[in-house]
Amino acid sequence: MKRWIQAAFALAAYVAALVAFAPATLIDARLQRMGEGTLRLAEARGSLWSGAGWIEVRDAHGRAGIARRLSWRVQPVSLLRGRLVADVELERAAQRFPVTISLSRLEIGAVQARLPAAALSLGMPGLAALRLTGDVLVDISQLSLEPGRVQGAATLQWRAAGSALTPVSPLGDYEVRFSAAGPAVHAALRTLVGPLQLDGKGTWSHGARPKFAATAHVPAAQQEQLAPLLRLIAVERGAGRFEISSDNPAFGS
Repeated sequence: MKRWIQAAFALAAYVAALVAFAPATLIDARLQRMGEGTLRLAEARGSLWSGAGWIEVRDAHGRAGIARRLSWRVQPVSLLRGRLVADVELERAAQRFPVTISLSRLEIGAVQARLPAAALSLGMPGLAALRLTGDVLVDISQLSLEPGRVQGAATLQWRAAGSALTPVSPLGDYEVRFSAAGPAVHAALRTLVGPLQLDGKGTWSHGARPKFAATAHVPAAQQEQLAPLLRLIAVERGAGRFEISSDNPAFGS
């Protein structure tokens, strides 16, 4: 038994040495593989043990994206369990949160962060032309990423939603609830408050284009001002009623 304990500590010391001296750029390579090009750690410096960089989230083509400053420090005791657990600090996040990296999985603990409204176009590129404004509050309760597989739940709230293409501001506050299990992520959209009423559902599957359908209702008082904006991405089905769908050419890749 004593030999086994000595061997375990020797292995832990060896792994700790690898973590302490391995360059932080290894994290970037890992994120690129697991996120299939949609995640990057740019300008990484330091080591796996302690470092900093810019976490980038890009669209499916690796073009447009957003970036936030990020730093981390590994919890030494996690190495004894064969995993690497780091305390992460993210720019404009409410507090630090844990990230766990194993041989085949990346797990993210409770995260609350604020992003610009432009981040919405990463999942639906057709929204980029609307020049969206407002703040997006992201609340991730738990998220697990593996090649071709996602599991977890999150809530996204778009506060003081608006567009540079319409004088109506704000359009309202909206919420999207995400749930994922396997290769698909499911989403449900609802209106919290505002003159523009939105509701709908969507699915993002591994290796496929996003599929979604939503309905927009505009009060008579705002129809003249909002109809031109909605016609850019939706099909008008009647007075003040519009259908938004991933089948619309405006949302093409």
